[in-house]
Amino acid sequence: MTNSTHKGTKRLAMQTVRLAVAVPQVVSIRMARMALSGPNPTSRDRTEFQRMGAEKLEAFGESWNAMAWQMLRANQALTLSMMRSWWSPWFGGQPSLASAMQQAQGAALGVLGAGMAPVSRRARANAKRLGKSIIWS
Repeated sequence: MTNSTHKGTKRLAMQTVRLAVAVPQVVSIRMARMALSGPNPTSRDRTEFQRMGAEKLEAFGESWNAMAWQMLRANQALTLSMMRSWWSPWFGGQPSLASAMQQAQGAALGVLGAGMAPVSRRARANAKRLGKSIIWS
């Protein structure tokens, strides 16, 4: 595993852990808020409930966009690598299966990381924001 692939793996693992910690906090606070508001939520509660849906759609869109751009960059890099391997008999150097596999793994990690970043960022921000608020006010 190359150093950059190792860094990508660590970064993705950290994003996953942060997301796994933030999501239950956000869900529990919002569910408690829903339960306490009952059939007549306050305007603050209605705003928060509306925000829940809007944020999910925004994060989903950002995630797909980031993944698409990362995939475009990865495809360009893989195409360039393939072109180099075709020309390697004339310009020296031998393409290796190991380097191709590392490049593919790095590309996959990059796409996953790009897709998780917006979701993770929003979940952590929500946990921080909602953790400061009093849910029964």
